[in-house]
Formats: sequence, C-alpha cells, structure tokens
Amino acid sequence: MSDAWWTGPMLANSAATLPPGHFLFEPYLYDIRSPGADSFGSRTYILYGLVNRLSIGVIPVFGYNHVNNGRSSSSIGFGDFTLQAQYRLTEFHPGSWIPTTAIQLQETLPTGRYDQLGDRPSDGLGAGAYSTTIALNTQTYFWLANGRILRTRFDLSGSFSRAANVEGVSVYGTNAGFRGTVKPGTSFYADLAFEYSMTQRWVLALDMTYSYNSNTRVNGVNVQEINGLPYAQNVTLNSGPSEAYGVAPAIEYNWTSNIGVLLGTRIIFGGHNTVGTVTPAIALNVVY
Repeated sequence: MSDAWWTGPMLANSAATLPPGHFLFEPYLYDIRSPGADSFGSRTYILYGLVNRLSIGVIPVFGYNHVNNGRSSSSIGFGDFTLQAQYRLTEFHPGSWIPTTAIQLQETLPTGRYDQLGDRPSDGLGAGAYSTTIALNTQTYFWLANGRILRTRFDLSGSFSRAANVEGVSVYGTNAGFRGTVKPGTSFYADLAFEYSMTQRWVLALDMTYSYNSNTRVNGVNVQEINGLPYAQNVTLNSGPSEAYGVAPAIEYNWTSNIGVLLGTRIIFGGHNTVGTVTPAIALNVVY
C-alpha cells in the first residue's frame, strides 16, 4: 500500500474516515465555463476525525459570476454552507475482497444569496433551501500485472430539499414583482472513479458521472403596475426533469503520503434539459 500516495480523484468522495484527532484540509479553485458565462469559485473540505470510524466537517463555498451579456457579480460572495458527517462501515485490507464502505450525511444551509437580486442576477450563489444528501461511498484497490495499484471508488447519493420563499429577481428566473415559493426537485448522483498509480508520487485519475434532477416548481404572484394601478398575475414555473453525463480526467502529484496536489477538468456533456460545461480545477490535499 505504501507504493502509492494519493490525493483522491477530482469528484468522488472517499469512503475512508480520518483517525481520531486528525484533520483533512482540501481547497478547490475552479472555473465553471458555460456559454456566455464563467462561474469562478472555491470549495473547501475541512474534515476532522472525531472518533474511530467517524469523521465530521464543513464545506464553505465562495463564488463570483462573470457574464458576457449582462452585469457580472458585484463582488465575491459566500455560497451555501454544508455540514458533513461520515461513518465507516467496513475497511479494505490487502488480500480481502471487502471494500471500504461508508455512509455519508450532508446538510446544506441556504447561506448564499438567491433572491432579491435586483439588476444583478449574477449575484445569486445559493439555492435558498435547506438540502439533505445521503450517500453510500465505496473504495477498493487492485494490484495490476505490472505491480502498480489501481484504486477504485464508486459513490451513490440522493438529495432532497425543503421549500423556500422567493421574492423578486432570483436564481429561479423570477422577476422584480414576484412573491412566492420554490420547491427544488430531488436529485440522484453516481460516480465511478479510477486512480492509476504510475509511480509512488504520480497518479492518473478519472471520474465518470451521471446525475438526474427531478422537476423544480415555482409558484407565486407577479405584481406589475399597469396604468398606475397594481395588477397581480399568478405564476407557475416548472424546470422539468434533467439529466447529465460527465467525465473528469485529472493528474495528481504527491510530495508525501499526506500532502498532494490535483489538476483536472470536469466536462459535462449535457443531456436532457442540461447545458454542457467545462470546469478546470486545482486542489491541494493536506492531512495531518
């Protein structure tokens, strides 16, 4: 096992947990490139081994949206904030077929701006709703014919959100006179990832992902002024279901078994009701 050091692939979460009293710090910097816009952001995993088999942590997010045909974000903003706990069920041992498996629970808090955006919709960096994600993470190792190690992760997760109030211009496409509610749809996500240890320090990684999101529904009233008088109109917006496929090739370099860097690109090919994106990213992984 000491023949290979890892940072982890770009997207798939680890099924391992930290030893009690140890920290993991992993900041990502990225640029989500889509037609007509760039969404620059940072996402940082800060995890702590609380007791044997159990790690807890937080994931703060910051962002800035640059729009080609419109007004970009007024400043760097704080996105939604996630709390995380992971409990390890089993642990891989060389010579055994049993992988490392873990149950992960995340609760995302609506701390990012999402409505009352005025003439800067690009200031929207959040979803506005509390969201719960439950995941099953797995990880195992294979020794290849050349003696090198292939590490494999397969993660499955589902998310559901509560309803939220929406006022004015929002990330959901409402305008200044809108008052109502939004109910984000449930989602499903799968990630199969491989890491090939070329040497002890250098690793090639690849994520292959699938995601599905059910319909998001917005209900409310849009108030406009016509001939000096307020006029209210009922509004219902449905996003419809969507699905997307993606890959994320990356390369890892590890200075030690506890410190490494990853450089990769996530490519979303699009799918039903989904816009394709390209997201270059860099991450630093530190465990101590």
